[in-house]
Amino acid sequence: MTGRFVVIVLDGFGMQAMADAARVRPGDETSSTLGSILQDFPDLKLPNLESLGLMNAFGRESTQMKFAPGALYGRSELMHFGADTFQGHQEIMGTKPRKPEIHNFQQKIDEIEQALQEAGHSVVRRGTPGLQYLVVDGACTVADNIDSDLGMAYNCTAPLDAMPFEKLMEIGHVVRAHAQVGRVIAFGGTGNTIDDILAAEEIREDRYIGLLASKTGSYDQGYECRHLGYGVDPAVQVPSILAGAGIPVSLFGKVADIVHNEAGKSVSMVDTAEVLELTRQELETMETGFICTNVQETDLAGHAQNAARYKEVLETADRKLGEILAALKPGDVLVVMADHGNDPDIGHNRHTRENVPLLIAGGSRPGCIGLRKTLSDVGATVCDWFGAPAPENGTSFLRYIRWSD
Repeated sequence: MTGRFVVIVLDGFGMQAMADAARVRPGDETSSTLGSILQDFPDLKLPNLESLGLMNAFGRESTQMKFAPGALYGRSELMHFGADTFQGHQEIMGTKPRKPEIHNFQQKIDEIEQALQEAGHSVVRRGTPGLQYLVVDGACTVADNIDSDLGMAYNCTAPLDAMPFEKLMEIGHVVRAHAQVGRVIAFGGTGNTIDDILAAEEIREDRYIGLLASKTGSYDQGYECRHLGYGVDPAVQVPSILAGAGIPVSLFGKVADIVHNEAGKSVSMVDTAEVLELTRQELETMETGFICTNVQETDLAGHAQNAARYKEVLETADRKLGEILAALKPGDVLVVMADHGNDPDIGHNRHTRENVPLLIAGGSRPGCIGLRKTLSDVGATVCDWFGAPAPENGTSFLRYIRWSD
């Protein structure tokens, strides 16, 4: 198949709690990211998402947004454990990571401290006995990730004016080799200092201590990030499969940080308007290929429990989405989706386990593709569309896009 297949992930833009939420993630059983935003802002209008079938997928209309009779839409459950951006994107790309272990950093601090020292790094501890984290080479903190599911990730955070990203990655790889949590995240920005990072220290549940990423100043400028996953095999994912078939792959936004794409183009970016503009510009030059873009600021607004900010980001994304829709050509496909929920009114700052929308442009006929069992169905459809080998996981829904008479 020629043309372009574009996937835009509105990070954290879930619809309603999954059926297993009460069992898997107690507290999330009443979650509805879109529902909370509409309750807070009933006059919200997102015309492009509406035209793609947002309310069809949601299952009810709002004051300003109605069902779209010409939409091709569906929803998807999460197959991965919990509700996680990293695992969600691995799942989208056609593979499911091994179930990670859950450890607070205190369970691994001795082993990781020793490994870093053996690798030639200077290490000091901060905090109080029994609740500590590490400062490596005077510029990099290694601690619990307290921005998402507790016990599922460790952060390695540094001011990049003081520590080059390459050195930060060296530290991250040492930590990864001695951790069984789902992710080790190495990230930093410019314009901030180690003191700014240390000032973001927070404690959760008296067992987790970390540096709240949104308060470290790392996102403000010069942001770089890599997510080092547990048990992830890039060979069975969409970018590697398509690269092997000679099909160009471009990843924009946070997906560039967390999905392996050595043979393609990866551009990390946070600003919503900028990352979607980059997507539109890519459509001007790419004749055929796969584009995946992550809109991260929706997720950041959820973490901040700021529904007003979430609304603003959605409005920006919807406006830019209109420009992307206008740039599509006959034969192109666009899927707008999410990777989990992040209900801004749920009462905690963690992701929420929710069904997510699947909104499709470029299909031959309107209709509903149902409730899919895994996000990997998107990756399987991408490979099927290009005639490439299937990824490890997922069932293609290409038949709904290219109807046979």
